[in-house]
Amino acid sequence: MQEKSIILSRDKAVLELRLNRPDFLNAINADMAKSLLAACQDIASDRSVRALLISGQGKAFMAGGDLNAMQANPEGIGKNIIDPLHQAMLLLTAQDAPIIASVHSRVAGAGVSLMLNADFVMAAQGTRFNLAYVNIGTSCDCGASFLLPRVVGLRHALEIALLGQSLEADDAKRLSLINHIVPAAALQAESMALAQKIANGPTFAMGQMRRLLRQSFETDYESQLNAEKKAFQACVQSADFKEGVAAFFEKRPAQYKGL
Repeated sequence: MQEKSIILSRDKAVLELRLNRPDFLNAINADMAKSLLAACQDIASDRSVRALLISGQGKAFMAGGDLNAMQANPEGIGKNIIDPLHQAMLLLTAQDAPIIASVHSRVAGAGVSLMLNADFVMAAQGTRFNLAYVNIGTSCDCGASFLLPRVVGLRHALEIALLGQSLEADDAKRLSLINHIVPAAALQAESMALAQKIANGPTFAMGQMRRLLRQSFETDYESQLNAEKKAFQACVQSADFKEGVAAFFEKRPAQYKGL
């Protein structure tokens, strides 16, 4: 019986989405792309998920696309792989629950693109990053052309994208591709600790904040101010706002419910 290419597991309000094609370094084929979309559809409809942790099973986080599958059917790549992946990325960025990518060893191609869609990135020591698309004669997907220059700046993005060279973890951190570097043995525990901390926060407000920050590159200042006002007004109607204010005056930790 074939193993699932995406595994979902729950730890309180944290949902872990684990890429599970370890024999292929979690390289994406059509089945995995469709499974990822189905998982993201389930996550988008589940408000009890208050943080999403994305990780990879086996020796690497993700080595990009499955080149054997792509070579066998190049005409079908757009429909069978890119379309479901892009739908999945839209669902991930639209949800309230923040996303933590927990990466290790090798992160290449679509692995880098998927990582860029996360809000936080925890990387194991020794992890290497390579956007890699140019190395097989393709342009990028999964939002890399949109997100990479916003994360590292246009000049660095062009260098990363056009040269196809690998980056060590220290360089990736210097460029803000990742947030933290941790010992490989501690990656899972450190990533889950961060996810649990986020899951204990005011999820609805976090969702408003992450959308405001992401859209800020595309709007003028007045439009952004109006969007901030709308988001703030929505937040003050939430139960978490009432709890946050009460906890402030009562000098106690807030007990947010994500509502």
